[in-house]
Amino acid sequence: MFEQLKDSINPGKNPDLTHAHEFQRKHLPTLWLLGKTGAGKSTFIQVLTGLSSIEVGNGFAPCTRTAEAYNFPREKPVMRFLDTRGLGEADYDPEADLEEIGKLGHALVVVMKADEPEQSAVLAALSRIRKKNKISHLLLIHSAVLLSEEKDRKRQITFNEHQVEAVWGENFSAVAVDFETEDGSVYNYGVLVDTLEAMLPVIGMIVDSKGHTTVEERNFATVKNEVLWYAGSASASDLIPAVGLVSVPAIQAKMLHSLANQYGVEWDNSAFRELIGTLGSSFALRYGVKLGVRELVKFIPVYGQTVGAVAAAAMSFGTTYGLGRVTCYYLYYKSKGEAVSEQAMQDLYKEAFKKGKAASGYEKN
Repeated sequence: MFEQLKDSINPGKNPDLTHAHEFQRKHLPTLWLLGKTGAGKSTFIQVLTGLSSIEVGNGFAPCTRTAEAYNFPREKPVMRFLDTRGLGEADYDPEADLEEIGKLGHALVVVMKADEPEQSAVLAALSRIRKKNKISHLLLIHSAVLLSEEKDRKRQITFNEHQVEAVWGENFSAVAVDFETEDGSVYNYGVLVDTLEAMLPVIGMIVDSKGHTTVEERNFATVKNEVLWYAGSASASDLIPAVGLVSVPAIQAKMLHSLANQYGVEWDNSAFRELIGTLGSSFALRYGVKLGVRELVKFIPVYGQTVGAVAAAAMSFGTTYGLGRVTCYYLYYKSKGEAVSEQAMQDLYKEAFKKGKAASGYEKN
């Protein structure tokens, strides 16, 4: 059984995964941003990614005639921001952009300055999106709220929310924030992240707001986005019939080699055998059976290409993230010449698998 698992997760051949990675890049979890010029859209991206204004500014690439996309991280992206040109600018008709971007966005974020009641261009765009697109998640961000006195702030927020409700209905969330406080923090940052995570689960994995209790956790934080990228690639490739059986184990194998290199540990059959051994004797059996069943289900007419493929994608994301997380834990202690507890490894895998599956965005489907 170990040899079969080794050939699956740690194959000797090097299959071409270009198609899988391209498919994943085209289907990145995406936040579509709307707002007037100066509302705070770019600052919002900086806050979530932890990057500077220069890094964010240099990372945008055109995706339509006047709209831009920002993939994060740039080299191995796990999500995408879509930013429309500032609505309300002279000589700008957003019709074509809204038509094209509406096909790409998974969740919509509207940024309005609290003290700017004139939002006719944004509201017109929202009305059009509501009628023609299938985006169900909307978050309204009231920005720069601390510039107003508290009594005025409440009135401004209520007014803008009523404007949005008039064109969108009541099914949206709203958060009042300020990205430029005196002490450099973000007002209502925790509420903002929690609300975004409910809309796009992977954000909760990307944004590191909970802190770390051990050095090992801090080390993992430096490679977590790479693990998420591999998980996203495996998940996306599993949406394609007959592809996941080869691509998922191959992507996981590349991940293991890459992580070992970053931790300075030689990756060979001995290290692989030791890693799998810590996960318990039943891990290999469960892995092989579940992978095979997922691929067979995808061949069922209609169901396999819809529900079956989505379930497979969620499982592959969870499995890959879980495997990546325990591998980093194992590699950290191996690099220090220390043994790991099998129980700790198994508990960590279960926890990471569950977290990864939820973050895939497919679990509720």
